[in-house]
Amino acid sequence: MNAATDEPRGGAASERSRPRGPAYVQRPGGRVDAERPAIQRGTLPGDQLTRTEKLSLLGIDWDWSGVDLTVIGGRNDSSMVERSLARFRANLAVIIWDAARLEGNNFTLPEVQTLLDGVTVEGKKIEDQQQVLALNEAYKQLERLVRTGDFMLTKQVSDELHRLVARHEAIESGGFRGEGSVNGGGSVRLSSGGVVDGREHGQGGSLLIEAFNDLMDYLGGVDDPRQRALLYAASATRHQFYFDGNKRTAKLMASGILMSAGFSAISVPYSRLYEQNVSLDRLFSTDDATSYMNLLADCAR
Repeated sequence: MNAATDEPRGGAASERSRPRGPAYVQRPGGRVDAERPAIQRGTLPGDQLTRTEKLSLLGIDWDWSGVDLTVIGGRNDSSMVERSLARFRANLAVIIWDAARLEGNNFTLPEVQTLLDGVTVEGKKIEDQQQVLALNEAYKQLERLVRTGDFMLTKQVSDELHRLVARHEAIESGGFRGEGSVNGGGSVRLSSGGVVDGREHGQGGSLLIEAFNDLMDYLGGVDDPRQRALLYAASATRHQFYFDGNKRTAKLMASGILMSAGFSAISVPYSRLYEQNVSLDRLFSTDDATSYMNLLADCAR
């Protein structure tokens, strides 16, 4: 289990010209606070919010001056969506291999390609094989959702992708911590040592659902899909909505946002594991997501 990882189980263009993007549904699923007004602060640039406001709205702090959005491949154009999907499909084996290696999986790239071709690789742990196949299922489902225009930035889609990617690892998959029969969880072990407690999930996951709804409220007013994707990935990772598989699920959702707008998916290479660990340590120990978001941007080429 790599550093900055979940603790072990138990514990205004016209409609015609506007690029196709993910649909947004406010206050999805779980407890609905119908009388609580939506925050709707997304129209304020991040640098106009105080640190306290950022932490209250998204659970993270950030500085856009430290994030280079221009390195993200593609452009915000509906004609680029199929191109982004084509790049995604062409590199799927590498994307899956990198994602698995970041989780400590010992499959080599040729072995991943062999397994994805339907041939069992001898001498490998069943858990490693299951993880690779689960990643394949989740990424293929993401591709289908984006291709058909059905990708939506909702809890339902996140839960669906999490159910696929973490079904062999999370003590409960497909729902936020606290929504099922198991309580607790969410603690993160830093690569530098020590453990950061996870966010409280509340009864029936109510606190995490409320945090997700606040995140949706804010992102609904963020026009740039690149900013939406990075903010979502960092906030979802920091909140630790699930028992395990949080980084993978957050990257899947962020990639869905990007590809739906014509940009490239996020794929952090295994060679940048140390950089990811350092940025995650900073995120979990200080709530500052700037370096992590900059890394994700640089890995969406």
